[in-house]
Formats: sequence, C-alpha cells, structure tokens
Amino acid sequence: MNQEILILKQVSLFQGIEISGIEDILGCLGSNVKSYKKNQSIISAGSKIISLGIVLSGGVQVIREDILGNRMLVTSLAEGEIFGETFACAGIEECPVSVIAMEPSRVLMLPINRIVTPCSKACSFHSSLLTNLLQLLARKNLYLNNKMELISKRTIREKIMAYLTAEAEKNHSNSFEILLNRNEMADYLCIDRSAMSREISRMQNDDIIKYHKNHFTIL
Repeated sequence: MNQEILILKQVSLFQGIEISGIEDILGCLGSNVKSYKKNQSIISAGSKIISLGIVLSGGVQVIREDILGNRMLVTSLAEGEIFGETFACAGIEECPVSVIAMEPSRVLMLPINRIVTPCSKACSFHSSLLTNLLQLLARKNLYLNNKMELISKRTIREKIMAYLTAEAEKNHSNSFEILLNRNEMADYLCIDRSAMSREISRMQNDDIIKYHKNHFTIL
C-alpha cells in the first residue's frame, strides 16, 4: 500500500494533505481496495452508487448505453483518476453509466457519506476533503460541458478536429499520442467507426493532419 499512498498524494481529492494525513483518512473513512480483472464490471448501470472510486493501477472506462444497445464512451481513466463522485453525491437510485476495467486494475473505494459527514473524532482533514471534492465536482461539470460541445458538432470532421485540438492543447504540442483506439474514439465521439476512419484518411490527404496509429500531428 506504500506505493499506492504515493499515488494518492497526487490525487486532487487529497490536495494539501500530507501522507500521514492520507493514511489517517483511509482508516477513518472505511476505505476498501478491490482488484478487478480485464473487462470486469466495477459499477453496473442501474445500481445505486454510494462510493467514489480512485484508480490505483490499471485503467477503467465509463460507458453509457441507450435502450437500443448503442454505446457511448464517456471517458477513459488511468492511475490516480476518480470516478463515481457525481452520482454518489447526487444520491440517485440508478446510475446511468457502467464502469469497466479495461485491464487488470486496483481501485480504492471511499464511501461518500463518510466524506461529507464529519466523524465523531472531528478529524481536521474533513474541511480539506470537502473543499477538494467541491472543486472536483466543478471540474467534472466543465469536462461534461466540453464533451457536450464536442459531440454537438455537426460533421464528423468537425468532431474529429475538435477532439484532436483538445488533445493537442492538453499535451501542449501539435504532435501527440492519443490513448483511445479507433473503436473507443468512435464511441467517444458518437460516430460510426468506419465513417470516422475514412474521414481521418481524407483529413490526412487534405494536409490537415498526419497520423500513424495513435500518433497524430495537426498541420
């Protein structure tokens, strides 16, 4: 767990809290670490979410499916990233998304009610946790707004370009690697994979981008 504590020190939820404080937090909040195999469900759509999860190792995906079985990739999360906090805080009875391990993964689960309710010991870290949680929820709201803006683009080319531009800005370079494979990218952009692949090829022919596998350059 020592290495995992160092990972948690970098997680936004624990910003400003020392390692010794994080260790106290895990005990006070009744944390639970679980291991998952590749493609194993962590959260199933329709279930009630009472905890937020932090990826300690591996990677997970948040997926939404409609009544017809059409699948949309909401986001992919790597080591140190958080999921489930919005639905846990909202207290909704049925979660609208599923969370799946995309490789062997370890996840730390923290009960949300233990975070938002000060314990009988009046631990000093609770105010820091609540402040960090509010900032986390605000950033998640901004992310979802950006995602809505992206998928509302009218053409496939506009969606691809908006996604690649955002990745370039995130990497501070016009040449970068994307984490998503083509199927995942199509799910994320809510477009047909074959149509997306054809458009990416056209964009390269039009000297808008260059790409090789998952490496892209915006020209």
